[in-house]
Amino acid sequence: MLKSLTKKILSYINFKLNYLSDDIAKPLFQRNNFKLSKFKTFNLYSFGKKNPKKIFYVIRRTPGAGLFSNVIYVLNHILIAKKHGFIPFVDFQNFNTIYNEKKKIYSYNSWEYYFNQLSNYKIKDIYNSKKVIITNNNFTFDNEYYHKIQNTNICDIAYDSLKIKKIYIKEAQNFSKKNFKGKILGVHYRGTSYKTSANHPFPATIKQIIFACNKLMEKYKYDKIFLCTEDLSIFNALVNEFKNKIIFLKDSYRSYSDDAFKIYPRNNHRYRLGKEILVESLLLSKCDGFLYANSNVSEFVKYLNYKKKKKYFRLDNGTNSENEYIAKWLWYLKNFSPKILFGFDEKIKIQ
Repeated sequence: MLKSLTKKILSYINFKLNYLSDDIAKPLFQRNNFKLSKFKTFNLYSFGKKNPKKIFYVIRRTPGAGLFSNVIYVLNHILIAKKHGFIPFVDFQNFNTIYNEKKKIYSYNSWEYYFNQLSNYKIKDIYNSKKVIITNNNFTFDNEYYHKIQNTNICDIAYDSLKIKKIYIKEAQNFSKKNFKGKILGVHYRGTSYKTSANHPFPATIKQIIFACNKLMEKYKYDKIFLCTEDLSIFNALVNEFKNKIIFLKDSYRSYSDDAFKIYPRNNHRYRLGKEILVESLLLSKCDGFLYANSNVSEFVKYLNYKKKKKYFRLDNGTNSENEYIAKWLWYLKNFSPKILFGFDEKIKIQ
C-alpha cells in the first residue's frame, strides 16, 4: 500500500514539474554562419559562379523535432526537389537542430551523424554555386505534406534516398546476433512527453503494458522481449516483471520526466539520443513481433520491415485532448481514476 502510494506521489510530482516546464526542445546553440532573416521562403540565391546549370535545393529545419519527425520532413522536401529536377542537400549545420553538438561528430551537420548526404556535393560547393534554393523552415505552403513514411510516395523516396550509415546497421546486426535467441517480441513504449501531448495516443499505464506483454508472450510463444523506451518508470516495471526475459540497450537514455533535451548529463548527449533511437529502431525491425502505440518510431520500424514478416500489435488507449492545457492533466487523471470514473481499463485494447 505504502509503495503504491509513494509511486503515485512521485508520478504526481513529476507531472507537476512537467506541466510547469517549457516543453519545446531547443538546440544547444545557434550557429552564426548565416543571418536567418536573410532567407525568405523558397527564394533563389546566388553565392558564387560554380555549377551555373544546376539548381541546389537546401533543406533546413530549425530547431526540428524528434529524429524521425526530421526524417519525414526531409523526405517530403526530397519529393519536391525530385519533382522539379533540383539537387537536394540537407543542411543541419548552418541551420542546426536539437541534435547538433558543438563538437564534430563525423561532421558538423547533424543529418550526417546518422545518414549519408543526399548527393556527392560538399557544403562548400553548394554555398559557392550560382543557383541555390533554401527552403522555408516549416511546411507552410499548399503542397500536400505526407505525415507518415508508410505513404507510397514517401516510401519510394526513402528507399531511393535515405541511406543509414553502415556503422549503425552493423551495430544492430552484432547486437541481434548476440542477444536475439529464440522468438523476440519488440516493444516500443513512448511515455514521458506523450503523457501530456495534445492529440497524441495515450501511453499505456504500467499495468496495461505488463498485461499486453504477458498476453502476447503467452499467445504467440515469444521467448524474450526487446524493450525500447525513454520512460524509466516503465523500464523498471518491465525489467522487474520479466527479469531475464528482457533485452535492451544498456546505455540508452531513460528518465522519469521529459528532460532528454533539457539537461546534458553525458558526453555527446544530443548525438547519442539520435543514435540510440536509430539503433533501437533497427533492432525492433528484426524482432518477430512488434507491440507499439502510433508514433514516428513505429512508422519507421514498419518502413524498415519491408518484407512484412513480423506481426504488429497496436496499443489502443484512446487519444489525448486536442486542448493543450487539458492534455497536460488528462493522462494523469485517468491513470489515478478507476475505470468506472473514466479511468483506463487495465486490459488495454490490442489491435
